[in-house]
Amino acid sequence: MSKISPPSINPDIVQNPTLAQWISVDSDGMILLRAGKVELGQGIGVVQMQVVAEELDVAIASIRMIAGHTDVSVDQGYTSGSNSVQIGAMALRQVCAQIRQLFLDAASSFFQTPVDRIELSNGIFSTPHSDKRISYLDLAPKVDLNIPATGRITPKNKSDYRISGASIKRPDLQRKLFGAGFIHDIEIEGMLHARIVRPPAYSATLLNIDADTRTQIQAMPGVRLVLVSGRFIGVCAVREEQAIAAANALRQKIQWDVPENLPPEQPGQDWLRAMQSEASVVDIGQEHAEPLAQELQVNYSKPFISHASIGPSCALAQWEGTHLTVWTHGQGSFPMRRELANLFNIELQGITVIHADGAGCYGHNGADDAAFDAAMLAQAAGRPVRLQWSREDEFNWSPHGSAMSIQIDAGISHAGKIVKWDFQIWSNTHVQRPGMAPGLRCLAGLHRDPAAIELPYADFPLNAGGGGQRNAVPLYDLPNRQINYHLITQANLRSSALRALGAYANVFAIESCMDELARLAELDPIQFRLNHLSDIRARAVLESVARQSGWHQKITTAVRPDASIGYGIGFARYKNTGAYCAVVVQIEVTDRIVLDKIWVAVDAGEIIAPDGLINQVEGGVLQAASWTLKEALHWDKTHITTHGWDDYPILRFDETPSLLSVQYVDHSDQPPLGVGECAAGPTAAAIANALDHAIGIRMRDLPLTPERLAQAVMQA
Repeated sequence: MSKISPPSINPDIVQNPTLAQWISVDSDGMILLRAGKVELGQGIGVVQMQVVAEELDVAIASIRMIAGHTDVSVDQGYTSGSNSVQIGAMALRQVCAQIRQLFLDAASSFFQTPVDRIELSNGIFSTPHSDKRISYLDLAPKVDLNIPATGRITPKNKSDYRISGASIKRPDLQRKLFGAGFIHDIEIEGMLHARIVRPPAYSATLLNIDADTRTQIQAMPGVRLVLVSGRFIGVCAVREEQAIAAANALRQKIQWDVPENLPPEQPGQDWLRAMQSEASVVDIGQEHAEPLAQELQVNYSKPFISHASIGPSCALAQWEGTHLTVWTHGQGSFPMRRELANLFNIELQGITVIHADGAGCYGHNGADDAAFDAAMLAQAAGRPVRLQWSREDEFNWSPHGSAMSIQIDAGISHAGKIVKWDFQIWSNTHVQRPGMAPGLRCLAGLHRDPAAIELPYADFPLNAGGGGQRNAVPLYDLPNRQINYHLITQANLRSSALRALGAYANVFAIESCMDELARLAELDPIQFRLNHLSDIRARAVLESVARQSGWHQKITTAVRPDASIGYGIGFARYKNTGAYCAVVVQIEVTDRIVLDKIWVAVDAGEIIAPDGLINQVEGGVLQAASWTLKEALHWDKTHITTHGWDDYPILRFDETPSLLSVQYVDHSDQPPLGVGECAAGPTAAAIANALDHAIGIRMRDLPLTPERLAQAVMQA
């Protein structure tokens, strides 16, 4: 069926234009939801079920959901970009509104009664003056869902909602809390366990792995396969510990040539600016402004950071003849199927990709690569293969969130208004996802023989959400602005999408600079922001967090060198199209930055699952706090030197704040907005701004570790 895209139709409906692709009625009367957006720990599963249950007037318990299964589900691309509710669930709402209307029309014919007299409750159709009842299952033969989804049927009035807007118990938690809830728990009859022996560095070349070595490893207990294809080396064994032992033994015997070709790691990520890059203009404005009175030029940076999921990447693969089935906790089953088709040079119809819940995912981590690894080994072994990465694999080989370097040249007028804003970004790519970037990007394709050609780097354009330039355009009213993006095109460390992408560093820089300018203007930081905001909803979020935190009773613009308690603010609208988020942080400065209290105000429009929203924001705040205070990947001339939790510490339970309060501004009359990544940048800036407020020390290079804090104090 051809895809027609009227302006009012949700893009996910354009991609999946038939009603039957989304919803069907099973023979047992259950409503089958064929979801494309998958559960990554963010609670989207229950949100999708709430939308369907509400619009079809059925109980949650009567919905059976299959998500991310390429033989069953709709193709909604990646579950990413905080789009699962804002776009994905809203597509479901439009589809279900049309399906509801079709069934109401069928019920009208059955009862020989005008459609406006048909009542629908809990999946049962009736009329006020009849004892007859009929269900979705009874009407299903009379309703053809193999018709175009128009996206034009008006959904239910929000005033009639009973399920949407309520906090519903998540159906996936029972399994996850008590066992067998994750991909790591799946077993396939006859499967082998596998490990990959990676090169010691990105550019390492294999010098020697002789036949005797292969024979020795093959003779180890339980080993069934030693596969060497170029630099792709893997072992399969009957038991997992046997695969680990074989991989460790093989690793000791392989000889590699390791060139010294990585750029030097430097504080402030200054090395980025010396690398080859491609410049582009992100935004420019040359409006009339008042004369410049005071100016500052400042630099901010963030390091490479890891996904650092507690559970390592895992996948299963099985070949049945020429048909490949892969189980993965990746974010996009359909893009992965396209990449697998390229990897093995087979038709899409010969591949099934099935999503299974993993241990949390924040973008393009090792989940996709693990799936390709498993498929390669399963093909060679002729048996199903379960492939799990090691912790060292995660830190050394998964794509990381790119290091970024930012320069701001800004100034204010005598009246304290910003009249100059020059913003320059240097960053690696944030898009290397399978099936999205051109060419093969998976490690299996790059390491095998023959190896795929590594193509030039690209990044998301700003109209698609942006990558390194995401949230580089402030929501503030700024005349005479110039924003440029320098995409690094020279190879260094592997990078791709990590939660919030460039927004984390860009908002950190913008909001830190806003505080520095407020200091020049001798104005309260929140008032200074309000002076530059015409967006009514943005203003409301800032005013809300000020009330929550008691800001105006606690904050002063004067530096208090004898104090150790500080308060800081950070604000942004994610991607300038998603949720509005303002964060106030209270810290205490000892030999380190101690999180004491955090207040958050969010405007996410209509809220379908309040508890889910709060969980997402709380998780985003704590993860961003961990990035801001602790996390950084390290390397030398040849390879990444971060291997585990000892050299990549993350925020501990005893380091979380005593209070983390999330409140949302009620805008139930507005469309839902993506909330999963909105808190990252504001949290980082709020912490840095609180430090400056507490002891008058401005730290601009992340992370704000105790060692860097001590150095900054010594230099002050």
